[in-house]
Amino acid sequence: MTSLLTRKRDRIDDVARGQSLTRSAIQRLSRNPVAILGAIIVLLFVLVAIFAPLLAPKDPYFRYLIDEVRQNSPLPARDGFPLGADQNGRDVLSRLIVGSRQSLLVGVLATTAGLIVGMIIGGVAGAVGGWIDTLLMRFVDILLSVPSLLLAISIAAVFKSASQWTVIAAVSVVSVPIFARLLRGAMLAQRHADHVLAARALGVKERSIVLRHMLPNSLSAVIVQATLTLATSIIDAAALSFLGLGDADPNRAEWGAMLGDAQTYFDIQPSLAVWPALCIIVVALGFTLFGESLREALDPKNRR
Repeated sequence: MTSLLTRKRDRIDDVARGQSLTRSAIQRLSRNPVAILGAIIVLLFVLVAIFAPLLAPKDPYFRYLIDEVRQNSPLPARDGFPLGADQNGRDVLSRLIVGSRQSLLVGVLATTAGLIVGMIIGGVAGAVGGWIDTLLMRFVDILLSVPSLLLAISIAAVFKSASQWTVIAAVSVVSVPIFARLLRGAMLAQRHADHVLAARALGVKERSIVLRHMLPNSLSAVIVQATLTLATSIIDAAALSFLGLGDADPNRAEWGAMLGDAQTYFDIQPSLAVWPALCIIVVALGFTLFGESLREALDPKNRR
């Protein structure tokens, strides 16, 4: 009971001193073990992706054990190859490490593209309203009516030749309606806020109200959603590569493609499928844990 009263008193003191939302959110994140775990996973993933060429023990594209491979059968773990070799005699560990860079690149670019387009659609709809809002939201509803993975597959299949850019385009389109809906809803909530009504009463131009008051106060939820969408983008990109709609270069190290290639040899060496699947699951889990914790930390309704 005393501890609860102490926390409430400290919170009141922080408000009285004018503690910022950002500082308060950082303090709550630092005390949340789930957020710390997610942040550690995300940080390790980013560091491995950035320094992949230095961390990989071998060349991920060189066929070291090609002479020992019989009928394209993968090789188990041995000295110098802790995770074994694939059906082409290449080091699995090195390909996993280098494949993290591809997953990060596709995930970040796809999320960023979807974020920009979604913010444009949602910002215009929330700021202008009227028939423009109705038209844009009906377009968003059409995108939301199709399951995300099915939509991504359909878009990727439209392109004449598969590449990492077709994957980025397909995955980014899937995330557009999420950001558009979220930003539009936040801006509609800001439209009748006290500070917006006060700005209108003072004669501030509508453009300035939108750009300086409504939009900045609506971005926090969108930024948090971007963290969660990044996990989904990595999974969707891996799914497209798994289905053969990813990069056309069969030698490129990518987790989804490695998982797809391993299906043929699952009965012989299941670890070829287990390792890339674990990488995808752990990275997606890290972004999800951190994103959910960030959402709770920034939402005043979830403050404790």
